[in-house]
Amino acid sequence: MKYYIISGESSGDMHGANLIRSIRSTDDESSIKFWGGDKMLRANGEKGLDQHIRETSFMGFSEVIINLNKILNLFKKAKKNIIEFSPDVVILIDYPGFNMRMARWLKKEGYKVVYYIVPQVWAWKEKRAFKLEKYSDLILTILPFEKEWFQRKGITVEYVGHPLLDELKTSDIKNDTQPNKGIALLPGSRKQEILHILKPMLQACSQLPYNTIRIAKVSTLPTELYEDIISGVDLKNRYVSIEENNTYEILKNSEMALVSSGTATLETAVIGTPQVVCYIGSRFSYMIAKRLVKLKFISLVNLIMDAPLVPELIQEECNVKNIIQSEQDVMNDRISILDGYQELRVRLGGSGASDRAAQLIRDLTS
Repeated sequence: MKYYIISGESSGDMHGANLIRSIRSTDDESSIKFWGGDKMLRANGEKGLDQHIRETSFMGFSEVIINLNKILNLFKKAKKNIIEFSPDVVILIDYPGFNMRMARWLKKEGYKVVYYIVPQVWAWKEKRAFKLEKYSDLILTILPFEKEWFQRKGITVEYVGHPLLDELKTSDIKNDTQPNKGIALLPGSRKQEILHILKPMLQACSQLPYNTIRIAKVSTLPTELYEDIISGVDLKNRYVSIEENNTYEILKNSEMALVSSGTATLETAVIGTPQVVCYIGSRFSYMIAKRLVKLKFISLVNLIMDAPLVPELIQEECNVKNIIQSEQDVMNDRISILDGYQELRVRLGGSGASDRAAQLIRDLTS
């Protein structure tokens, strides 16, 4: 069977890679082409990549407007790629600004459409849920509360569990006997995120009691981006490392983490590292989001727990003083936070989400 997958961001690349492995393990005759990153490329035997995510990741309303012509050209390219490949099914992974529009075109052209890892329609622009239903043949959700939310709208979805638990191994989880030192910084996967967040993170670290600062770098961005920001901060002789494709080891062996909002907050919690969630977007994007988004929390950890398990510092609140105070609060409340992490793992369920998703996709087309 022929599968076409579109992912536009780092987290989608990770989940797409696990889905590809599951598809290939159950379908010996599978042929897969995709938009994604290095992880999906490795999972598919170093073949099938039509567009790399380093050219497709845009953050916030303002960045989308600035890159509108580029995005429109990407739509044209995606349509051309799909027409030439003529897949049996197209799988759209997250990336809603692009994939929701793509789903509409795909449905119109008669393709089978699977939406895997749905947009956060429960957070804002709820009417998108009905468009999602209209343009998808199969909707696969990964968060525990999503199925019930869609059911209340009269929309049928399948809950497969969170694929992060397929990515993380038991050996990635922290235990109380291993020594931890230093602080982990996860400033995001997009250039604009890092430009906004990394500097105040580092400035706070210069006043926190950690001699080692480990920065998780994404492969799609140059090392120089991080080095330029580091060079502008007096870190008082602290050791700083920039480490690519090593996020889980960094988290496992760090005492504390400062984390940009997104999937990384969930990764940090499942591994078991206390964290402060940080978010700074462009003022324009933030003002629009503030009017539209209907959420008590921004981190997946707090959303799933429906409680403020970890502190969230948003926009102007994400400053050096507040980061330092939040770090102290987290370390003072470390035991209850780790207990909360354990409950979070229970709510997420076990591994096997990617296998369940792959089987449901095969059932759709058989």
